[in-house]
Amino acid sequence: MNRLAVNHMRPYLLRETNSLMNRDRKTDQPSAPFRSAISQGRAASIPAVLVLAVLPASSTAPAEAGPFLAVKGAGSANLVLKDNDFSRAGQDVVLGPDVPPAAVKRNPSGGWQHPGVRDRLPVFRERVAERLTFPLSWPAWKERNGDDFERWRKETRARVRERFLAAPPAAPFAPEIVSSRKRDGFTAHKITFNLTADSRVLACLLVPDGTGPHPAVLMLHDHGAEFRIGKEKSVEPWYAPTEKTAVARKWVEKVYGGRFVGDELAARGYVVLVYDALNWSDRGGAGYDGQQALASNLLHLGMSFAGLIAHEDLRGAEFLASRPEVDKSRIAAMGHSMGCFRAWQVAAMSDHIAAGVCCCWMATVKSLMVPGNNQTKGQSAFTMTHPGLFNDLDYPDVASLACPKPMLFFAGEQDKLFPVPGVREAFAKMREVWKSRGAGDMLTTRLLPVPHQFNAAMQDEAFEWLDRQLRPQTTNQGQPKPRG
Repeated sequence: MNRLAVNHMRPYLLRETNSLMNRDRKTDQPSAPFRSAISQGRAASIPAVLVLAVLPASSTAPAEAGPFLAVKGAGSANLVLKDNDFSRAGQDVVLGPDVPPAAVKRNPSGGWQHPGVRDRLPVFRERVAERLTFPLSWPAWKERNGDDFERWRKETRARVRERFLAAPPAAPFAPEIVSSRKRDGFTAHKITFNLTADSRVLACLLVPDGTGPHPAVLMLHDHGAEFRIGKEKSVEPWYAPTEKTAVARKWVEKVYGGRFVGDELAARGYVVLVYDALNWSDRGGAGYDGQQALASNLLHLGMSFAGLIAHEDLRGAEFLASRPEVDKSRIAAMGHSMGCFRAWQVAAMSDHIAAGVCCCWMATVKSLMVPGNNQTKGQSAFTMTHPGLFNDLDYPDVASLACPKPMLFFAGEQDKLFPVPGVREAFAKMREVWKSRGAGDMLTTRLLPVPHQFNAAMQDEAFEWLDRQLRPQTTNQGQPKPRG
């Protein structure tokens, strides 16, 4: 038996043998005829001159010396490579007419990796995913430490905060009103305040008519690859240039059933706060193409893009709780898409948030790390990716830190961003946590026949649900109906 030692000069080998294998140079995969020949037991030959080292049968190849393949045959110069090298069929590929697959013995190190990346994912992604066990999830933690939910929440919140990376320093909020506009049932204020010591931001604060304190909603805007507007996706701007107002109106027609959700909530009696996340509207500058560079630069500064957004949303909740117009025991978070992610995240991490309405952003991480999913494409994903988090927790595990608060989740069966099996699995995992605390009725999960949107019917359901949670004394007593 000869042992063929193949070194790392694979590019040279492939270049010299492309014609013999009828290789498709564009896809770097064997052509259909070649794959057919392999599947039928016929094979292509490779010249002995391209075998880089031939060891005598008596030789012992050390494991650390590299990938070695043992082939039966009297001096035959044949090469056997694993599927990773030539195809996706999951079978050994044998090059050489006289070497059947059964004759192949693989060294434990087995061939070499080529390519290393497919569809923007490492070729070993499935093995990595199998190693994600989420040891800080409530079920796993409980099995090790016992049924101490408050201790789990305290310890796990601290761990999640670490995954947010460095927080910007705090500063007095010091709010100032820039302009105001009276609207039907409420007054809209454009304000500035110190979201952090690094960022004094423009925001919209909507205050209902009547005597407070009122329930409140921290309204968290979506991503949508639309960076010209942020807060204006929830509140119709009266202060912006005509172009920005037109963009905002077009956006709500597309995503929100023609409604500005923040305005709708204020008309129903809720104080509403909405501000721009970094890179949107008045805080813009990088746009879509610059997201990845922005995320990288923040990491070089010891922060993360997703972590900064999370830290700022915690401050937003704190600001609302400090307002005299607000009943600090009745504050909800609400959002669609990236805003949904932000809503359940801040509900999980802040005691200032008493309830959450979360539309179209929930699934398991394993269901999203598949070829073609939006989360695998970089750019936008960095606004929702916390380095190292998945070594501890999955998305539904983080959301479960909100238990036993009342939470409403919507998802769409036609939403191409979130595979339905992954959504169902995430919802089921959360339901088990709420049930374990005797609060199963406090979690509502709705999978609807809709695409990625927060339409008028969904809003109506959300508003009525929110009234039951935060305004039970006035429910069914002639509350204003949503406009539009």
